[in-house]
Amino acid sequence: MDPTSLVGPPSPLGYPAPYGFLVAFKTLGFALHLGPMNLWYAGTILAMLLGWRGGEHARRLSARLMNQMPIIIALGINFGILPLLFIQVAYYRVFYPATILMAWPWFGIIVLVTLAYYGVYFYVVGLRNDRLTPLRRSGGWIAAVSFIITGFLFSNGFSLMTNLGGWHTLWEKTSVAGAPLGTALNTADPSLWPRWLMIFGLALTTTAAYSIVDAGLFAGRESEAYRRWVPGFALKLYTIGIIWFAIAGSWYVFGTWREDVRQAMFEGPFRILTAFTALSPGIVWLAIRAQRRGATRRLALFTGLSQFGVLALNAVSRQIVQNAELSAFLDVTAEPVHTQWSPLILFLVLLTLGVGVLSWMVRKAVAAERSVRTPAP
Repeated sequence: MDPTSLVGPPSPLGYPAPYGFLVAFKTLGFALHLGPMNLWYAGTILAMLLGWRGGEHARRLSARLMNQMPIIIALGINFGILPLLFIQVAYYRVFYPATILMAWPWFGIIVLVTLAYYGVYFYVVGLRNDRLTPLRRSGGWIAAVSFIITGFLFSNGFSLMTNLGGWHTLWEKTSVAGAPLGTALNTADPSLWPRWLMIFGLALTTTAAYSIVDAGLFAGRESEAYRRWVPGFALKLYTIGIIWFAIAGSWYVFGTWREDVRQAMFEGPFRILTAFTALSPGIVWLAIRAQRRGATRRLALFTGLSQFGVLALNAVSRQIVQNAELSAFLDVTAEPVHTQWSPLILFLVLLTLGVGVLSWMVRKAVAAERSVRTPAP
């Protein structure tokens, strides 16, 4: 069967904005979402492990991460709306068929995230009241496992979007009288497993970088000994994350990419982007190493911004790879455009206001911590 026969039909309405606008905000939203998403993806399980088997400072880092996790989750979910919205608009012809094939697991993401959200709150209430009973600890473990499964299902969905060659087989295996049951998973796709593992390695680096940001900007009430301990731990964690990311990324790139995709990313103008994407974590690693005697405000801020740069480069590279993978079946840039100005303007105004409010909240939080912190060395 021709895989393009399963692609959704083009909409007579076309795109409500130019493709460049849609893909730019999809990529920006994904980069913003990656930060907090990485923290709950790898940070929750790390915090639970540190709280279970860590020393004094490790348990303190665990408590700080989990206390902040409700806000981090809220930010991640809200930032995640942006790329999900634009991927449904710009990639609807492959997004909807893929998620129909795995409708029940895709719907299960809502259940898992809700369960994880309440599990974190259940754990944090006990943490703040100094009553971490076994029952409340179970809430944290349930949240950690739920986030890992959620990441696996998201990797299934977005890898299935571009695995058009596998749609027919999945449809045959999970359908009755031609009607899909919505129970498919993309586990036969060789790109799924390295993508899932690669994102977890990236999440470890983000968690390490954030621990530096937290120690340098938000830990004014913590002891000097704790703030000196954090960089050493962060350096070890970031090193593990880089190695994990490099191994899984190499498996993904050299073991699963089609030849045309590999040529697109390693030849011409995109080879510079590919090189920067691969090497950019080294800058953050050096910034963390420079703080091995204690986190400082300026270097902590530089570490955080540099890690966001790492995530942004990965988001841009992923977008280009996604288009290259789809190019054999679909030209997503060829849709007609009928600009809808009123929702477009309203979106930009609300986005600007939201970013302004968020920036104000972060500045207030930093100022509150700085007022009680001893001068940085």
